[in-house]
Amino acid sequence: MIELAEVVRKHGPEYLEKFGGRMPHNHKRALAAIAACRTEEMGGHLEECDQHCGHFDYAYHSCKNSSCPKCHGADTKRWLAKRETELLPVPYFHLVFTLPAELREVVRSNQKALYAVLFETAIAALAKLGLDRKYLGGQLGMVAVLHTWTRAKEYHPHLHLLVPGGALDKDGVWRPARRKFLVPVKALSPIFRAIFMKRARKALPRETFPQEVWEKDWVVFSRPTFKKTKKVLTYLSRYVYRVAITNSSIIALENEHVTFLYQNSDTRQWKTMRLTAMEFMRRFLQHVLPKGFHKVRYFGFLHPTNKRTLRRLQLLLWERDRNRTAALEEEIAAGTDVVKVCPCCKEGMMVVVSWLPRRSRSPPPGGV
Repeated sequence: MIELAEVVRKHGPEYLEKFGGRMPHNHKRALAAIAACRTEEMGGHLEECDQHCGHFDYAYHSCKNSSCPKCHGADTKRWLAKRETELLPVPYFHLVFTLPAELREVVRSNQKALYAVLFETAIAALAKLGLDRKYLGGQLGMVAVLHTWTRAKEYHPHLHLLVPGGALDKDGVWRPARRKFLVPVKALSPIFRAIFMKRARKALPRETFPQEVWEKDWVVFSRPTFKKTKKVLTYLSRYVYRVAITNSSIIALENEHVTFLYQNSDTRQWKTMRLTAMEFMRRFLQHVLPKGFHKVRYFGFLHPTNKRTLRRLQLLLWERDRNRTAALEEEIAAGTDVVKVCPCCKEGMMVVVSWLPRRSRSPPPGGV
């Protein structure tokens, strides 16, 4: 299988030589980390079978860079397991807030500022309607995940939200949503647009925003998940740690070109796309997030600071089984430890017996 690291090792030096002078530092760090991931440069450890069958393995360490497709598999499972312990026995709603195409260039050039504004705006717009007694009259709980690419890896910033169907009023009383309705999308869209533009202008007072953004409706999508809540949660979990290009999607690296698979969003059919290595790397790097930026955030009674409120709400809504939350957490905790069985004797466990130091390397062109 061809990996992204192979593309980076082969074409990264040329890319850095051509564009390194104007590349963000986090893009250079991502390329260096991906190229070094699970190689001698990262160091490693030696594992032996504890049953003394004689089998041993050398394992090199992963880079842990948020843009590396070889890292974070275990992190994804842990995130999903944790979120499942927080589910409520109510219908959930899946919402998507999408920025118009006319804003993509300015957002791409100001990612750290405007990604933050996108989170703040979507939450503020939804929270405003949630507090309206015509709809719910209380505080919502929300999990929001940033997604920046299309299936063809073009730039397309938008937010996915998973929201329990109900709200907590000021007295702590649960106010359930109607079966197929959370808040009106037609009212949500102009509020989203107005708040975003106000905050974007404040964040970037010298930036010129296209007038066209005021002349069109902004896309806000909402639908109930009903029994598919865990399926939507699993869908979101893939994007918490997933990167724009996965190793399994790359099918060829030849003649200075990269060919990868993607699924057509309209027909759902799988197609191939062939790009020059330089264009392929450009498309990948535009989805590398600013250093320290968190692509998943929690709000309302799902915020980490509101654990007591969430647990009280779970007990309130799970009157039939007051121990379900604790049981779930015990089950998750028991299943998160990774045990590696000896591939030779199938009986022993592989244990670490020594460590391999990192190898120093020379920085690539452009300096990382």
